[in-house]
Amino acid sequence: MSTNPYPLGLRLAGRRVVVVGGGAVATRRVPALLDAGADVFLVAPELTPALRAHVDARRLHWAPRRFAPDDLDGAWLVQVAIDDPIAAASVSAAAAERRIFCVRADDRAAATAWTPAVTRHGPVTVAVLGGGDPRRAMSVRDAVRDLLAARVGEATGAPVRPGGPADATPGRVALVGAGPGDPELITVKGWRLLTQADVVVADRLVPGLLLDELRADVELVDASKIPYGPARAQEEINRILVERALAGRFVVRLKGGDPYVFGRGGEELLACAAAGVPVTVVPGVTSSIAAPAAAGIPVTHRAVAHEFTVVSGHVPPDSPASLVRWEHLAGLRGTLVVLMGLKNLAAITATLVAHGRPADTPAAVVQEGTTGAQRVLRSTLGAVAADVAAAGLRPPAVVVVGDVVPALSPRGDEPADPDG
Repeated sequence: MSTNPYPLGLRLAGRRVVVVGGGAVATRRVPALLDAGADVFLVAPELTPALRAHVDARRLHWAPRRFAPDDLDGAWLVQVAIDDPIAAASVSAAAAERRIFCVRADDRAAATAWTPAVTRHGPVTVAVLGGGDPRRAMSVRDAVRDLLAARVGEATGAPVRPGGPADATPGRVALVGAGPGDPELITVKGWRLLTQADVVVADRLVPGLLLDELRADVELVDASKIPYGPARAQEEINRILVERALAGRFVVRLKGGDPYVFGRGGEELLACAAAGVPVTVVPGVTSSIAAPAAAGIPVTHRAVAHEFTVVSGHVPPDSPASLVRWEHLAGLRGTLVVLMGLKNLAAITATLVAHGRPADTPAAVVQEGTTGAQRVLRSTLGAVAADVAAAGLRPPAVVVVGDVVPALSPRGDEPADPDG
């Protein structure tokens, strides 16, 4: 009797999907479920910071406890993302009683459904099942993606190494910019190196669907979960990059946006160089330009703005630790783009107005730009902080100040819709 699986595309929009577990596997699987519109119910005593961000954004429901069989009531699918075989088996048993398909991360043979290796190319989704062999599925998936992207060279589906490019050889680190949020905005080179990685050290702002495409045997390190303060956490990230590379592994440090735009990529490069670890840097699409663009705001526009300035707003303007000359920025006529500035927005806008930037200067805030959760608020410099608070906007968000804000609005002199 044939045991080949029956391929099927599940339409999960609005349907309950239960995920048991809050670790690295769940972190990789949840974004694809959310992208499919599923009503995700997550059961786990603890969560990774990336999953907690989804909870905080109210994209999913979380029960902070161990699994109970009635969690599956009304569910269409369950994904078991824990490595305790006894606990996983209990979830499988509860699913079988209710005739709910169950994906098992710990034991494919005990599962009633498998998650395929997936690649997305515009409206086309290709899912590959390798007969229970994840490596085979990944190789074929990568070959298909190469063909869809019409890349140069023959896509054979064979493993990438040995014989891969020099910047993907073992004992190296690649600092890869993942882009502003849309997983398709990673560069071709960045994606290629990501598919070849042995270890991926990822930031919280990395598009989750990129992690869903990693090989099953890749070590995923959630950089936002490192239990130290900001400075010590960076030291620990540097140590992980160097340690894994010196052990002969190919490490991808996956960073939101561009590695060098407020991303501490320079510190990581220096740490690797000091340890003799070769590094490849892959630039990424920065949210400072991409988020405004996705909202219909060009950072420069003919006869409107001939310059733009990108500044970090994570330190208040009156703090001795601030390196920004806000009084000089207030005197510029061009576009001002503020990253990481939502918390200090009231102080930033008041400082700019106090130093001469007119309070009626157009301003906008783009939350989660280029993603399906994008929101756009248009206001003025004097009112934007209060408007953001009233609208409940939250990080990550990009603030844009300048006459370019209404430049491409429907009538040219009025703001566009407040939500994009």
